Amino acid sequence: MATVTDEKPQGFDAYWQSVLDELERIPAAPEVEEIPLRGTDFAAAYGVRLTSIGPYRIFGYLSIPRGQGPFPARYFLPRYGSVVDLVPQGTSNGQRGQCVTFSICARGQRKADEPYSAAFPGMLTDGIDNPASFVYRGIVADCLRGLEYLGSRPEVDGSRIAAMGTDLPLITAALGSAATRVICTPTLLFRTMDVAARTSAYPLEEINDYLRLHPDREAPVRDTLAHFDLRWFAPRVSARTLLISGADGAALDASALEPLTGAMQGQTEVYKSQFSGFRDGVFAEQWLAREMGLGEAALPPHWRS
Repeated sequence: MATVTDEKPQGFDAYWQSVLDELERIPAAPEVEEIPLRGTDFAAAYGVRLTSIGPYRIFGYLSIPRGQGPFPARYFLPRYGSVVDLVPQGTSNGQRGQCVTFSICARGQRKADEPYSAAFPGMLTDGIDNPASFVYRGIVADCLRGLEYLGSRPEVDGSRIAAMGTDLPLITAALGSAATRVICTPTLLFRTMDVAARTSAYPLEEINDYLRLHPDREAPVRDTLAHFDLRWFAPRVSARTLLISGADGAALDASALEPLTGAMQGQTEVYKSQFSGFRDGVFAEQWLAREMGLGEAALPPHWRS
């Protein structure tokens, strides 16, 4: 029988403790190399290699403001895709003068794609028959390793570390201890099976494609995805959080996310997306500026006008 999606899997806590234990046994072994081409007069850029579970070598883009720290930090968790940038496309490069920024390339993504090069589409169902083999087990560990490393940097103000992205910031903040702020846009890992059944859009359509090809595997797929459902991580999140929902009527609108927001331990604000990168981006940057005491929000020139 399939695992009931409204119940936390019985092995959830033990599963994630095993990931944390495995990660603790593996030294991060950081290697840091400056990237002069990506430096500016207000920030220096570096490439960082770290070891995650597997063991597997991952990569991160680190930017440190020039001047006297410690500085607040922005930790950019990977979105679903092959390429990771120094800072997310469309955002202001000026944020690198305000904050330490760290963008992690998880296993399978470019710069961390040896020996495993992820397929897009395709990664979302890689190993999905079993929680132990699901690729996101390693990806979450990669995100935790990056957060651990960022928090260890002497240039970082440990009281002001923001984890930012889609689903992974919330999971990382729940399992790690360094993130004090979270900006999360639930996309793939909230009631995944139910939401996928209501769409034909990728990447969630990958789930539907997989089950059309392997209809006999629905129960194990459901069980695996239940181990990654944001609802079961929410009670562990004490960071102050901005949760970005879909507009009213969307599959992941504020009403749909109530089981998640109601379980959060830290102060949580829900913002309804206006499906505008500009409007949503301005709101998130202004929220972060207030929360982190940054003064003026770091907006790109085209947003200011």
